[in-house]
Amino acid sequence: MFEKIFLEKDLTTNKYAKSILERLKKVPVLIDTYEDVFQRVKKPYLQKRESLNLFIARKKGDLVKIAPDAYGLSGEPHYYFINAYNCIYECNYCYLQGYFNSPDLVIFVNHEEICADIQTKIDSHLENSDVGIWFHAGEFSDSLALSHITGEIPRYFELFKKNPRAFLELRTKSVNTKTLESLNPLPNVICSFSLSPAKKIKDNDLKTPPLKSRLAAIKKIHKIGHPIAIHLDPIIYSEGIVDDYNNLLSQLNEIIPLRDIEYISVGVVRFTKDVFRQVKQNYPDSEYFYSEMITGHDSKVKYPRPMRHWLLQKIKSLCLKHGATEKSVYLCMED
Repeated sequence: MFEKIFLEKDLTTNKYAKSILERLKKVPVLIDTYEDVFQRVKKPYLQKRESLNLFIARKKGDLVKIAPDAYGLSGEPHYYFINAYNCIYECNYCYLQGYFNSPDLVIFVNHEEICADIQTKIDSHLENSDVGIWFHAGEFSDSLALSHITGEIPRYFELFKKNPRAFLELRTKSVNTKTLESLNPLPNVICSFSLSPAKKIKDNDLKTPPLKSRLAAIKKIHKIGHPIAIHLDPIIYSEGIVDDYNNLLSQLNEIIPLRDIEYISVGVVRFTKDVFRQVKQNYPDSEYFYSEMITGHDSKVKYPRPMRHWLLQKIKSLCLKHGATEKSVYLCMED
């Protein structure tokens, strides 16, 4: 999978770094810090189709960051933490193509420090509040895709088992549920799957598992007892889109009743200006350019407000029709 592996010198004894290297069976190139190499020379996003490098590094700076508004269910504080940069998949709407100057993967392995920061925020919040607190993984990478290699998920289960009023969300498009299958479910650790109609996945979620496989993975870990959430995001307009989502939700309902899903986020495709330029360059024939898109007051490129809200309300109504509760469905990143 990786042409070269770069390892920060200070991490040669780190147990997660050692485990990754043992699994990949490749001799690393030792470096002082990943910033010395990663992004130093611009590497086109689509070069990931031919070659990827892997950096094993220590995350510095802010380890746990406050999430933007409408990132999760309202009423409780939301944070995200970063344990990787970039992704093995190639979704053509992915904001990472305009975020970094390289598609190479960076895996951060200082999980004890990240967990300590999470614990500090939990203690500080719960000392003064009766509501829970949320943490999200998968902001800059997929939470499960390489979890059998990275090995950190059991450590986070251990942390959240000790903190039942704190919640962890693992965001994914992967069907790599091996690690979850080996762990006892926790009511406050939720695995959230991004879903789209089958044709949308085929056309836009390049290199990801198809809908059928994702539904099978949901069925498997739901049966074990792991809480499930769903992201219907990004919704991409095309003729017959409402019927497509109706069929999708019917299929999902056969796997897990929508009333049993922890929450469902509904969001419409959107881009920063930089990402939109990259999408035009990388995927000039993609369907985003078949519909009108404007730059909103938040500087994001997206469908005009009436069209956006029509889509959001239509899909939300379908969720409710199929059994989801009103309080479990929220509009993602939408005022």
